[in-house]
Amino acid sequence: MRKIKAVPITAENFRPYGTFSKILTPEGFSLGDFYPDQGRLPVSGRMPITFSPLLTHKPEKMIVTTAEYHDFTGEGVVAMDDDVVLHVAPASKEPVPQLTEAFLVPKGTAVCLNAGVWHLAALPVHLDEAHVLIVLPERTYKNDCVVVDYPEEDWVEIEL
Repeated sequence: MRKIKAVPITAENFRPYGTFSKILTPEGFSLGDFYPDQGRLPVSGRMPITFSPLLTHKPEKMIVTTAEYHDFTGEGVVAMDDDVVLHVAPASKEPVPQLTEAFLVPKGTAVCLNAGVWHLAALPVHLDEAHVLIVLPERTYKNDCVVVDYPEEDWVEIEL
């Protein structure tokens, strides 16, 4: 099994996968206390955007055995009450577990994944459970979600 190190997320190292914004400590252009358009999540069609709470559990070891992607939309991931680790791999039709990277995302940060980027649930760093807000067009999990279980030889262990 290949091991990778989770690294702090920065605009430069995360650029191939999307963008992020510090919700609790916003930076950049503001209109007083309002920071407009901090993150963009391109979506297609006329589906409404939904906000779905996800309760994610801290595993004994962070081992990537499965990943998913969406062809026609990006995905928003907001770390609510704990720092999380988010694993991603470049957009492709075939799984690329050998290209998996892991990012430390501070709590209060909204990540916007590009369409096609391989990923799965963010994992808590400090708490046993973390609340994560998932932002997707309605029913994406049903009509635009490809999930792949990796063979054991392609599993990736994430280290902090």
